[in-house]
Amino acid sequence: MVLSSINQIAVPGVYLLIFFLGYPSQILFYYIDPAPLTKTELYISNGALVLIFITYTKSVFVDPGTIPKSYGREDEKEQGVVAEKRGDGLKRTKWCRKCNAVKPPRAHHCKECKRCIPKMDHHCPWTTNCVSHTTFPHFIRFLCYTSSGLTWLEYLLWIRISYLWENRNMPAYLGPNPFLVAHLFVTTIINSITLFALGVLFIRNVWCLAVNTTTIEGWEIERHKTLLRRARHFGGTLTGPDGSKVPIKKQEFPYDIGIWENIKQGMGTGNPLSWFNPFASTPSMETGLSFPTNGFEDASLSWPPPDPDRSYRRLPPPPTNSAAFTYAESTLSPQESMAAFRERQVADAVRRRKPFVQRLEAQLAQDREGLGAGYGSDDGFNDGETSGDEELEHETKIADGEGEEAWRNSEGERLKDFGVDEEIEFYDEQEDDDMPLSELLARRRAASNTIPTT
Repeated sequence: MVLSSINQIAVPGVYLLIFFLGYPSQILFYYIDPAPLTKTELYISNGALVLIFITYTKSVFVDPGTIPKSYGREDEKEQGVVAEKRGDGLKRTKWCRKCNAVKPPRAHHCKECKRCIPKMDHHCPWTTNCVSHTTFPHFIRFLCYTSSGLTWLEYLLWIRISYLWENRNMPAYLGPNPFLVAHLFVTTIINSITLFALGVLFIRNVWCLAVNTTTIEGWEIERHKTLLRRARHFGGTLTGPDGSKVPIKKQEFPYDIGIWENIKQGMGTGNPLSWFNPFASTPSMETGLSFPTNGFEDASLSWPPPDPDRSYRRLPPPPTNSAAFTYAESTLSPQESMAAFRERQVADAVRRRKPFVQRLEAQLAQDREGLGAGYGSDDGFNDGETSGDEELEHETKIADGEGEEAWRNSEGERLKDFGVDEEIEFYDEQEDDDMPLSELLARRRAASNTIPTT
C-alpha cells in the first residue's frame, strides 16, 4: 500500500521539482543582484527546461517492451543449426514460469511491471517505469539534459551567492529582502543535492553504455567474481543445496562488443545527432530479443554463469531393486500423504534458500580442527581482498537468514532493489531441463525437422 502510494506521487513530484527549479528561479534572478538574466541566459534556461520535460515524459510513458508470445518458436531453423553443434537437440534457453513463456537473453521479470522486460536495466521509482532496451535511450537523454540544466542553474545561483557574500558588510536595506535570500538558499540546496544524485547516475549509465552492461548485469558480474573466489578455495567447485558439486569457471561477459558498437546498440542508432535528439524514435522490440556477442566464450554458454544456489534440490534416484510404482508412503492415508508432502515442501524450500555461509560453517569448523594454528593463512579464498573468516562473517551478516537471493554486492544492493522478482530469478526460472514437457517436445520436433541429414 505504501509503495503504491509512493508510485502515484513520484511522477507528479518530479514534474513539480523540475518546475520549481526552472521557473521560480528565473523570477528570483530578476529581483536579486548583480543583474537579471540576459536574453541569451533566458534562452538557454528555457531551452534546457523544454528538453528536460520532453525526455522525462518519454522516460515515463514509453512502453518498456513486452516479449512476443511467438518468441522462441520463430527461430526454428536457427535452433536446428545450434542443435547440430551442441548435439542435444536444443538451443539453450530460459523459461519464465510466471509469464509461462521463453525468456530472451538479458531479459528479467519485473515485480512492478508484472512481466519479463527485454534487456532490463532496473525499474526506476522516479519514472515508475522500467529502464529497458526501448526506454534506455530516452532515460539517458533525460539524465544528460537534466545534469546539464542543473549545472547551468548552479552556475547562475553561485554568481548571486558570491555577490551577496562580497557585499555582506553593506546595510541590510540595500540588499534583498529575507524572503528572496531564503528562496535563493533553498533553491541552491535542492539544486545541489539533485545535481549530485543525477550526476552520479548519469556517469554510471554512460559507463554502462560504453561497456554494454545493465545495472543488473553489473550485479551479476560481481556475483560471479564472488563465486570464483569461493571456488578457488574449494578446488574449483562449490556445493549446491542438494550436495552436488558444481564446477565454477571464469566466464567473460559476452555482450561487450567494443565501445562504438556498444553505444550504437544502446542508443539504437549510430548517428551521433540522434543520440541527443529528444524526439528520436524508440528502438524496435525486435532488436531487443537477441544480441551479438564478443565470441570470447562458447556460444552454448548462457549468462549469467552457473550459480549453485539457484538450482533446485535434485532427489536421489530410487534403488535399482525396488519394485516399480512403489514409494515409501504407500501405506499413508490421503490426509497423511498431503501432510507429509507439505513438510517436504517446507524442508526443500529451507534447504534451497539456506545461505552458502551457513552450509559452510560445519566444514570450516572441521578445517580449523584439522589445521590447528595454521588456519587463517592466505589460502586463496579471498584473492587478496579479505580473509576467509572476514568474508564469512560479512556474508553471514548480509544474508539475514533469507538465503542466497539475499546476497548483496559491494554497494549493499540486492536484485530486488532493481525491481527484479528475486523468487523468479533464483527459483522459478530454470533452463531447458525444467521447461514444460509440451514445450520441450514442440521444440525438439522443430529442431529435428531442421537439422540437415547426411
